[in-house]
Amino acid sequence: MPNKPLLPLAALCLLALPLTACGTGTAASDENVVTVYSADGLKGENGDGWYDRVFKDFEKETGIKVEYVEGGSGEMVQRTVREKRNPQADVLVTLPPFIQQADTKGLLQQYAPKGVDRVSGADKAANGTWTAVINNYFGFIHNTKELKQTPATWEDLLDGKYKNKLQYSTPGVAGDGTAVLIKAMHDFGGEKPAMEYLKKLQANNVGPSASTGKLAPKVDKGELLVANGDVQMNYAQSKSMPNLGIWFPAREGRNPTTFALPYAAGLVTDAPHSENGRKLLDYLLGQRAQAQVSEIGGGFAARQDVKATDANAIALTKLMDGVEVFEPDWNDIEENLTSYIEAWKEATGN
Repeated sequence: MPNKPLLPLAALCLLALPLTACGTGTAASDENVVTVYSADGLKGENGDGWYDRVFKDFEKETGIKVEYVEGGSGEMVQRTVREKRNPQADVLVTLPPFIQQADTKGLLQQYAPKGVDRVSGADKAANGTWTAVINNYFGFIHNTKELKQTPATWEDLLDGKYKNKLQYSTPGVAGDGTAVLIKAMHDFGGEKPAMEYLKKLQANNVGPSASTGKLAPKVDKGELLVANGDVQMNYAQSKSMPNLGIWFPAREGRNPTTFALPYAAGLVTDAPHSENGRKLLDYLLGQRAQAQVSEIGGGFAARQDVKATDANAIALTKLMDGVEVFEPDWNDIEENLTSYIEAWKEATGN
C-alpha cells in the first residue's frame, strides 16, 4: 500500500539480506523483539490500522518490540523459504492457500495460542500449526464517482469502457490475486472455462501487480475503475478513500459469491524468538484485540465468542447480505496451485 511509514532498520536489513542475520547490536538480535512477516492489508494508511493498534498495545504491555516486514502473501512465504536455514521471522501471517503452503514446506511449528479453541475448525490447521486471527472475504472494488452504475457480473467487466481501467493482482504472488483464480474457477464451473474467461478479460487488464493494496488508491483516484481486493482491507481503506465501493462479481443470472479469505498466523519453525512469537500470537487472539477487529480493522473477529456490535460490524454484515459464501477445496488448491498458475499464465500471456 502507498505512503507506508519507513520500516525500522532491522526490517530494512531483513529486506536487503534475506539469507543472513543483521549484525549484532541491531533490533533483530535483541531478546526483546518479535519479527512479523505479513501479507499487506492490516496496517493503516495513516498509522490507524489494526496492526498499528495491537502492536502498540502489545509493546506497551510486554516491552517486546514488533519488527514488521510486509509484502504479498506468496512473497512472504517465499522469503521464509529462502531463510529456512537461518530463520529471521518469528510469526508468519498470510492468506490461504499460502498458509497451507507454508505448513507443507515445514515453515511452521505447532503452537496453540490462548483462545484458539474459540476459532472455528475450518479456520485453523488440524495439526495445530496455524490459526486465523482475522476473518475476511474476497471481493472487488469499483470507483463510485466515475461509474454511475455498479458492475454486477463477470461479463460486465468485458465491456470496452474498462479497457486499461481494470487490474487485478498477480496470482501466485498476492493472496487476493490467487483468489481471483479460485473464485473464477468456482463461478465458471472449472479451470478450463475460468481460463477462457480470464483470457478474454486480459484485453481490458492493465497488467500484473505484486500488491493488491496498491490498487485501491488507483481506483479511488479514477486511474482504475475496477480492481480486486478483500473486504477487510478495502473497507478500512474506504475511510480515507471515499470513492471506493465493494462488490462481488456474479455470473449473469446468478447470485454474487465470495469465500472466506482469513489472515492466518503461525509460529515460524526455529524462530529466533519463539517465546516472543508465542506471546504475540496469544495477544492477537486475545479478547481485547479480537474485539477491535471490526471497530479498527474493518474485518471480522476470528473468535466465535467475540460478537461485535460497533457501526463497522453492522455495515459489514449489511455488505454481505445476499452474497453466497462457498468453501474452496484448499487441499486441492494447495496441491495444484502451480498448475493453476501456469494455466493462467498461458491463458493471459503473463
